[in-house]
Amino acid sequence: MQGVAEFLPISSSGHLILVPALFGWEDQGLAFDVGLHGGTLLALLAYFWRDWYVMFRTGLADLVRHGARVAAWRTDTRLLWLLAVGSVPAAVAGLLFDSWIESHVRQPWLVAIMLALMGTVMLAADSLAPKRRPMASVGIRDALYIGVGQAFALIPGVSRSGATVTVALARGLRREDAVRFAFLLGTPAFVGALLLKSADLAALSGAEARQMVVGFVTSAVVGFAAIHFLLRWVRTRSLLVFVLYRYAVAIITLAIGAYRIAG
Repeated sequence: MQGVAEFLPISSSGHLILVPALFGWEDQGLAFDVGLHGGTLLALLAYFWRDWYVMFRTGLADLVRHGARVAAWRTDTRLLWLLAVGSVPAAVAGLLFDSWIESHVRQPWLVAIMLALMGTVMLAADSLAPKRRPMASVGIRDALYIGVGQAFALIPGVSRSGATVTVALARGLRREDAVRFAFLLGTPAFVGALLLKSADLAALSGAEARQMVVGFVTSAVVGFAAIHFLLRWVRTRSLLVFVLYRYAVAIITLAIGAYRIAG
């Protein structure tokens, strides 16, 4: 589920809360979470390694040749720095609010509301925005706005890919470029999340380590396929199917919650 939901705009964190809650399963535990984050990071790096290689190679060459003369930098160098700028809001929000969010906003009913609310915003951006700009036109303001969207995705049910793609579309980016920029921007976020959780790896038992490996491999393979699927999907289709899915999950979750309370 993580590999699919992390990259499709349907909220992986929301599903990791809803699925155990709806079926009465126990929490999957820290080891599995570490494996999932590592797997999704590997999927991103495997799919976009050429992009990162070109950006770092070009960026180093431009720094040596041009120093801080930003106007002389090539497009790939500017993109690398824009991704760094866009990563700041989520990093700050994570450091300030991650613990509070973990303790206060993981209720299934709230996830359902955020699924529906963010689905509506996504539908509006996908339907009304002009979607003409290529990724090469992204500037500092765009990167910051999209980065703020990524920061809001700390709230379960929002969806990191959903929020970043929605803001990118609202800024006028073409669908495929919006999705590609969102995936590239997500890579530093996954590096940070994995580093935060990796401090607990030394405490894992043999059984927990095996569980982590299973989560890692599964998330990486499924995640790679999900990235490829979404990039191909948005070339010719809208995001409507994902919005409808979000509405359906929200309705089912609230209906089951109301039934359990009434019972």
